[in-house]
Amino acid sequence: MPVESRRKKFRRPAASKNGLGGRKPARGAGKPCETAFGRRRNRLDYQHVYAVISQRARGLSIGVNLNPDKKCSFDCVYCEVDHETAGRERTVDVKAMAAELEHLLTMQQGGRLGKLDWFKNLPPELLELKEVALSGDGEPTLCPNFDEVVREVVHLRSRGDRPSFKIVLITNGTGVDSPRVAAGLELLDPQDEIWVKLDAGTQEYFEKVNRPMVPLWQILAKILALSKKRPVIIQSLFPLIDGKEPSVEEVEQYVKRLSELKAVGAQISMVQVYSAHRPPHRPNCGHLPLKSLSFIAQRVRKATGLKAEVF
Repeated sequence: MPVESRRKKFRRPAASKNGLGGRKPARGAGKPCETAFGRRRNRLDYQHVYAVISQRARGLSIGVNLNPDKKCSFDCVYCEVDHETAGRERTVDVKAMAAELEHLLTMQQGGRLGKLDWFKNLPPELLELKEVALSGDGEPTLCPNFDEVVREVVHLRSRGDRPSFKIVLITNGTGVDSPRVAAGLELLDPQDEIWVKLDAGTQEYFEKVNRPMVPLWQILAKILALSKKRPVIIQSLFPLIDGKEPSVEEVEQYVKRLSELKAVGAQISMVQVYSAHRPPHRPNCGHLPLKSLSFIAQRVRKATGLKAEVF
């Protein structure tokens, strides 16, 4: 039975005990946890660095915006960024970024984030630093000084005057094969992670959800080439579009693409299955029910043998 046709039978699931699942909180659940994962980024008056409580990181993620110009090769229906409004300069001011990142890391280490209105009353475990994410208002691999940014973040981590942190690149894969990006990725440690987007199994659905500038086969080829060099995490967001879910046929094609990648040597350490948590810029996009997300993750596990988790 198609996921779409089953939609009316789903009850809106309550949030899980750790606040990571569902669309409506269980009665009596803690209110700070209910809303923490749905908040937009807190930029703290910074130009390049922001803080967010990340659903997939399961805690505090400090982000580095590599796209002040908002340049992106996708125009996803679920994106929270307003791409209709022009961005700023194209390149990242590395010196300013490093100063902002160092200040925010110092605030977090000293326990001062919890005193800000944005993070007030959150459980201490949600304010533990989980990662520094290379992400932003567009596609980070299109940043013209990507390697310089990564080098500075790695240098800041290596100084040893504060606890180490994991670096995560969050990408749609478009520019992972460019020389500057390849040079930057060489600087990452084995424990650092690359999260690569794959939201579709067919070109038609790819165009509907991601509205890309490149074809699906090209993204799959880039994922394969990258994942043969180092393991990747596949990030897959499935939204409601105009109240409709992806069909079972589309889900099966998506699972088939994962199977094909694995069969030809892709190193995929996990598949993240999730939906739109933060308010999207376009109002016709919504959150897929938890049962539907669980169905997709189950199909991934059964058909591919890959680890798949719902976030």
